[in-house]
Amino acid sequence: MKRASLLLSLALTATLAVAGCSSSDDGPSIVVYNAQHEQLLEELAPRFTEETGIEVELRNGKDLELAAQLVQEGDASPADVFLTENSPAMSQVERAGLFAPLPQAAVAPIPEQFRPPSGAWTGFVARSTVLVYNTDLVDPAELPTSLLDLADPAWAGRLSFSPTGADFQAIVAAVLELQGEEATRTWLEGIEANGTVYDGNNVVLESVNSGQSEVGIIYHYYWDRDRAESGEVSDTSALHFFGNQDPGAFVSVSGAGILASTDRPDEAEQFVEYLTGETGQQALSDSYALEYPLNPAAELAPPVKAFSELQPPVVNVSDLDGEKVVEMMTEVGFL
Repeated sequence: MKRASLLLSLALTATLAVAGCSSSDDGPSIVVYNAQHEQLLEELAPRFTEETGIEVELRNGKDLELAAQLVQEGDASPADVFLTENSPAMSQVERAGLFAPLPQAAVAPIPEQFRPPSGAWTGFVARSTVLVYNTDLVDPAELPTSLLDLADPAWAGRLSFSPTGADFQAIVAAVLELQGEEATRTWLEGIEANGTVYDGNNVVLESVNSGQSEVGIIYHYYWDRDRAESGEVSDTSALHFFGNQDPGAFVSVSGAGILASTDRPDEAEQFVEYLTGETGQQALSDSYALEYPLNPAAELAPPVKAFSELQPPVVNVSDLDGEKVVEMMTEVGFL
């Protein structure tokens, strides 16, 4: 009886193992650690699957959380591809030596300014830093010419922003790269004294539109999306774009990289090539996101300000130091 029970147990175990293998071997698939907007990738991934037959499993999270997870997992990570909303998290994984070099077909469509010289990863979509302002409370003539001016006491009690998210931290990383540590700390201390902190860029937008704040630091697409959908929290506000390569004109790129530990390198390469190629970039442009495609062959339709009209500062995207930013923002009291 004991021997029969043992044989039955072994048979069931073997059956379950075969079933598990067959369910994962129906076709090629990749695992994507995704910190970009979940809704956007839920639009793009099925299109990629339809075109290639490669299934995509999205494991969604936040930029720095997923980057830290990848560093902790190392070569044992199940991830094949890593996508971020902002680039400092990509730099963290790159510094850990976890990326495989991207094929030329994946990086060639993207201008050099928006990908690291190493070729370890690439930008594939971007958003512009802007100042949203209440049109009933602020005369456009008094808007600052530089993001750094918002640390001036003249803006005390008039400013809002959301410092806890990766969006704002990427902006601070750009200020740090362009202005240095001392100037960045002075700026952070100034806006901490002047500003009201909210949890999320949409809340910042609402606060400005309602008149609770006069101006707010966000990325362009929060305002553009609301205008396209209803205008409910943007009808008494407008966007102010900084120019002249000011830190306030910083363009943050979302990154895509392939993990060196992947056992699906061909499929992972096809996915990144889709994201940077004309078909994927135009699909991104046509999506709800209203973020800027980085492949010049794709265009984001008006009324969103044309990408060619932006005047962003030149930064090496691999040099944006998210870990130092978190340290500084913690010292100032934001985190």
